[in-house]
Amino acid sequence: MLLYHGSNVEVSEPRLIPSERQLDFSNGFYVTTDYNQAAKWATSKVMRKRTGRASVSVYEVVESDWQSLAILRFRKADEEWLRFVNANRHGLTVECDADVVMGPVANDNTMPVLNLYFSGVYTEQEALRRLLTQKLKDQLAFKTAKAIRTLVFRECIAP
Repeated sequence: MLLYHGSNVEVSEPRLIPSERQLDFSNGFYVTTDYNQAAKWATSKVMRKRTGRASVSVYEVVESDWQSLAILRFRKADEEWLRFVNANRHGLTVECDADVVMGPVANDNTMPVLNLYFSGVYTEQEALRRLLTQKLKDQLAFKTAKAIRTLVFRECIAP
């Protein structure tokens, strides 16, 4: 399986670096199975940091290498996913012993819905109803060094 990481630099040796932002799955090394999503992340990172150039680092991972990893998988944007993302986005401590967390990622179209939910304007049910109409991409957060070691760097592409 190929995975993509969008950044303002090539990342040939992924590391766990604490983020200055509150992310969906908390701290971790984030990748996606969707090249276009990673390219958007790369462009966004260049704009936010105002340095570097858009770069998509490509990794290969053999899923059989994951047999020894604890994986928390959210298959869709449901109540469990929404509560997990909400807690992480608000900096709350979430009990999670997973090496990898996988699931939907919000995009520019879904963030207004999530922000209205986070601020209490939408109920959980209303937010999920509105998210069902969206085609959400995926994200994987590699949260431990053990998980990071399953990533094999292949190349870096300038989108």
